[in-house]
Amino acid sequence: MKVNLNRAEFVRSAAKPADFPRDTLPQVVFAGRSNVGKSSVINRLLNRKNFARVGSAPGKTTHINYFRIDGQFYLIDLPGYGYAKVSKQERDRWGKLIEAWFADTGLMSLGVLIVDARHKPTADDRTMSDFFLSTGKPFAVVANKLDKVKKSELQENLLRVAQTLELPSTVPVIPFSAEKGDGRQELLGLILDHVDGGDGVCGMSESQ
Repeated sequence: MKVNLNRAEFVRSAAKPADFPRDTLPQVVFAGRSNVGKSSVINRLLNRKNFARVGSAPGKTTHINYFRIDGQFYLIDLPGYGYAKVSKQERDRWGKLIEAWFADTGLMSLGVLIVDARHKPTADDRTMSDFFLSTGKPFAVVANKLDKVKKSELQENLLRVAQTLELPSTVPVIPFSAEKGDGRQELLGLILDHVDGGDGVCGMSESQ
């Protein structure tokens, strides 16, 4: 089975559990703080500009955005958390929606938490990591903004991420640069392994 990354389409913004797609397609979900570059990571993965911002207009920050990739799996963009200007009421709505999503254990195939490679993960990052770990489903952490980290500090920073989030050894921490593309192939390979039966990298089709 081949996966054509050029065939990516926005499907919907889910505002309530009834909006969650529940067909047989695998679901790969991305989460991260509002300023961590989550949309940029998704755009880099798909080699598209501003694609992940489709359906993310102001006022929809509490929605979950769904993209269908080549008709074969969903890429899910959870709303960014930790934004100081968001009202408590909006945060509460977001929290209830996320809790409902994670409570439906049949949804997620793979989780991807994006953190900032330069800094120690926040308490919000830890909460989201715990959400992913509680599912018992495969999960990876992407340490974005690699291009802003000195090479001599990288391993120490990655270790700090793993220790702060108390990650089991089975959860990989992938250094990534949405700006330059470092880590893209590793993350794509991980994703496609979970949606394509293990041979996704070989079956990947895209324009460079």
